[in-house]
Amino acid sequence: MIRRLAIVGVGLLGGSVAKAARAHGLGAEIVGIGRDAGRLQAARRDGALDHVTTDLAEGLREADLVVLASPVGVIVTLLDEVVRAGGPETIVTDVGSTKVAIVRAAERLGRTRPLRFVGSHPMAGSEQSGYGHARADLFRGATVVVTPTETSEPAAVKTVSAFWETLGAGRVVTLDPDAHDRAVAAISHLPHLVAMALVDAVDRFEPSAFDVAARGFRDTTRIAASDPIVWEEIFAANRDALGRSLVAFREALAELERLIVAGDAAAVRAAIARIKARREALP
Repeated sequence: MIRRLAIVGVGLLGGSVAKAARAHGLGAEIVGIGRDAGRLQAARRDGALDHVTTDLAEGLREADLVVLASPVGVIVTLLDEVVRAGGPETIVTDVGSTKVAIVRAAERLGRTRPLRFVGSHPMAGSEQSGYGHARADLFRGATVVVTPTETSEPAAVKTVSAFWETLGAGRVVTLDPDAHDRAVAAISHLPHLVAMALVDAVDRFEPSAFDVAARGFRDTTRIAASDPIVWEEIFAANRDALGRSLVAFREALAELERLIVAGDAAAVRAAIARIKARREALP
């Protein structure tokens, strides 16, 4: 049991953390912290939160566990205030979709004052945003990546991992921050960018085709409907790894284009079969 769970940012992910923690009886008291008190009231009214505040210091007072569920850039700037407001036993984690900048900021702070920080990233979400789309089962069966470093306290790592398991995570994977950012660039950030480019390509090539778009196109491009502000921030935060993944994507696309333009049916079929087998091998 966590006596006081503090969640900074009660949108889709933060709200889902609150709802899941409530559903699993994980927090004796769950506090939501945000910049707009009015936006926090919906979570207060439906029972996901016991208390809401716009005062970070008040919200973090005597918190056992703090979950930073704000955008990556906001988390980096908040960490200093979080460290000053939290107690020496407070464990801090986050849900940021990139980890290098956050972990580096935490390590810098940890050299001057006690900080029990362990980065984490639940691989769960939606193209929708805001507390109105938060769900208690959002993390059920999901993979959660935790990103401890050599300076991370083992007990804090264990607590954060157990926290996600209790919220329903199917597995908790440990990666160093750089490996995490490369991985999510490939399997999350690149697909979002490609889906956006695909919609734009259709608009450029044959806009009337949208009138006959069926399930395949809609499924493939669902994530192109994601929040522009959120994804501008993610692309900026992980631009180096995303840039390298784009190089690999261009090479793969160019190879398929070369085979199709050449009319080499056997080579096209072999390439598709190879890619199909790799896709089917996913867990």
